[in-house]
Amino acid sequence: MARHLLDHASTSPLRPEAAEVLDLWNDLAARGQLGDPSRLHSEGMRARVALEEAREQVAGLVGARSREIVFTSGSTEGIATATWGAVRRAVDQGHRPHIVLSAVEHSAVRRSSEQFTSAFGGEATVIGVDRAGRVDPDELLAAVEPTTALVQLQWGNHEVGTLQPIAEVVSRCRELGVLVHIDASHAVGQVPVDVGALGADLLTFSGHRFGAPAGTGALVIRRGLRLEPLLQGSDQERGRRAGLEPLVALLGLGAAAAALDPLRLEREEKQSRGLIGAIVNLAADIDDVELLGDPDPQGRLPHIACFAVGGVEPQAVLLGLDQRGIAAHSGSACASEEIEPSPVLEAMGADAHRSLRFSVGWSSSGADVQALRQELAGVIETLRSLAR
Repeated sequence: MARHLLDHASTSPLRPEAAEVLDLWNDLAARGQLGDPSRLHSEGMRARVALEEAREQVAGLVGARSREIVFTSGSTEGIATATWGAVRRAVDQGHRPHIVLSAVEHSAVRRSSEQFTSAFGGEATVIGVDRAGRVDPDELLAAVEPTTALVQLQWGNHEVGTLQPIAEVVSRCRELGVLVHIDASHAVGQVPVDVGALGADLLTFSGHRFGAPAGTGALVIRRGLRLEPLLQGSDQERGRRAGLEPLVALLGLGAAAAALDPLRLEREEKQSRGLIGAIVNLAADIDDVELLGDPDPQGRLPHIACFAVGGVEPQAVLLGLDQRGIAAHSGSACASEEIEPSPVLEAMGADAHRSLRFSVGWSSSGADVQALRQELAGVIETLRSLAR
C-alpha cells in the first residue's frame, strides 16, 4: 500500500540535498577525517570551515548575518534559550521579569515563559485571540510594562496556520525598547523570511520541518544583543551555546537551506497553497466539517489546514486514515502520549476535542490529496454510523 504523508508540520522527509551531504560527511567522519571544530589541527579546521559554510547557508535562508546564527537542537531549545536570556537580562537590570505572549503560542513558549519568570518572582501575561486565532496588536502591546523582558509571538500558528501581525508588533516593540522573539518554526522553509528586514531581536526555527535532519535548528540573535546562554560550559557558538556541535547534522541543515533558493521556495509555496486549497475544498463537501483559523488562504500559512469534525473522535479518524495509508494529525494533542484538549483551539473558542490537521511539504503531490479525497468522507461516515 502506498503511503501518503499529510503531516509535514510535525516533520518532513529529508531532502535529497541534505541526505547527500550526510552520506558524504558521515563517510569522512567514519574514516577519522573530521574533528572538533574548536580545535586547531587539520581535522578540526576542516570541520570548522564546513560548519561556517553551513552557517552562511542558514543565514541566507532567513535574511540574517552569519554571526547572528546560533545553532541549536531545534525550536524547543532555541525558544528556551531566547526566553532564559531575556529573563536573565531583566533580572540583571534589577527587574522582576515579565513576559507578554499570545494564548496560541506553542507549549514550548508558554512553559518557558511561565517557568523562567516565576523562578525570579515574575510573571507571564497571556493575551487572548479572535475566532481565527489572531492576536490584536493593540491588546498585546497594552500589556507591556516598563519591566517587560520579552514579547513572544509566533509567525504562524502550528495548528490552524493563522498568520500573526508580526511586522506591526516588532515595529512597536522596537519603539518601546522591548525585546521581541518570533517563533518562526512553521514559517521558515515555507514562506520567505527576512529577519533583518523584519527587525526582530530573536527568531527561532527547526530544520526538520522543511527537510533538514531532525535535531537541528537555529536561534537568530540580533547583532549587538548579549544574552546569557541557557547551556553553560565551553565556548562553542561564540560562547552562546555550550556543547560540541553535531557537525554532520548541521551540514545537512545547511544543505537543505541552500536548496531553498528564492525561486524554489516560491514554487514550493505555490504548490503547498494549491494542495491545501484542494483539501479545504474536499472537506467542504463533508457534513459537519468546518475549517478552523482564518478562512482567507492569504491569512494562513500555505501548508496547514485544520478542521473541526463533528460527531466523531479525531483519534479514531486518524487511525482509520492510517489503515488506509494516510498520515495526519489531530490538533487536540501535541503528542500521541498526551491526549488533551488543544489550548490553541480553546483560546479561539473552537471545539478543542475534535480537530484534524493536514499539512503538506516539499515532497507532497496531488496523489496525496487524491488519496485523502477517496478515503476521508468514508472514514468519517463509518465512525459516525458506529456512534449512532
